[in-house]
Amino acid sequence: MRATTAGVYGLPPGITSEQWPLDPVTGYPLMHGFTLLLPDDYRVHGEDIVAVSFFATAPDHNDGGAPDDPEIRETVLALPSHPRLSRMTDILDYEYAALLLTKAEYDGAFATPPAPLALATADRPRWLDVGGACAFFEAAAPYARKMFAAPPRADLAETRAIALTPRASDPNAGKGPQDEHVRQNPPTGYQPYYYYVGGVPSRDNFRLHDWSKDHAHNHLGGTMRPCQAVPEMSPFYIEFEEYFGGYNFGGGNAQLDFKEMKFDWACG
Repeated sequence: MRATTAGVYGLPPGITSEQWPLDPVTGYPLMHGFTLLLPDDYRVHGEDIVAVSFFATAPDHNDGGAPDDPEIRETVLALPSHPRLSRMTDILDYEYAALLLTKAEYDGAFATPPAPLALATADRPRWLDVGGACAFFEAAAPYARKMFAAPPRADLAETRAIALTPRASDPNAGKGPQDEHVRQNPPTGYQPYYYYVGGVPSRDNFRLHDWSKDHAHNHLGGTMRPCQAVPEMSPFYIEFEEYFGGYNFGGGNAQLDFKEMKFDWACG
C-alpha cells in the first residue's frame, strides 16, 4: 500500500527504469531508501515539486572506501537521467542520489530497478533479490530489528509507511543548522540541543534542553542530532537513522538537505 506521506524501503514512484540512478562506483542500481511527500512549507523547488526520493549505496557495497573504475563511472554518468536528479558523494567516495518528484510522478506507478551495467563486477547487492526491507532486517542489529512490527517479506515492493507529526516545541524550526564555532555562513540563530551546567564543558555538566527531549530521531528540519559534527545546511533537510531505508552509516545517522542537495553522514 502506498504511504500517503512517506514510504521507506520498497520502490520509488513515478519514474521509468531508465531514470532509476545507477551507482557510478559499481554499475548496479542505487538502493531506494525512502520517498517523502513534503509538507507545503517544505516545497522549496516550486508548488509542483511535492516529493523527494533518496537513493543510496547498498550496505553490502559500502565497506572501507569506494573503488574507482573510470570506465564504469564514465558509462553511468553518460546515460540519460531524470531531469531533476542530483548526485552526491560521501567522504568515502560512495555515491548517493536524490530525485525531486512532481505530483504526477509521486502519484504514479512504482518503478522497476534497471539491469546493472554489463561492466559491473561487484557482488550483486542483497536488496535486488529480497528487497531493501528484508535485506536490512537480515543484517540488522537487535535494536534496529525492533523497529519492525513483524519480519518484512522478501519482496522488492515491501515498504513501510511513515507519518509526520509536528514537534510540539522546537526553537530551531525554520533555522539552518550550524555550529557557532565553525560556521562559514552568517548566523541563523540556531541553538544546540544541549548545554553545559555553568558553561563548563565536561561529561558531568552535559545536559539536554527540556525542549529537545521528545524530539524524534527521524525528522524534517528543526533541531539536528548528528552523531558527530553539525553539518551546515539550509532549514530544508531531513535527518534520518540507518533503519529509515536501510543503510550502513557505521551505527550513525545522516542528513539530506533537499534544497541545496547536500548530503552528510557520520558513524556513531
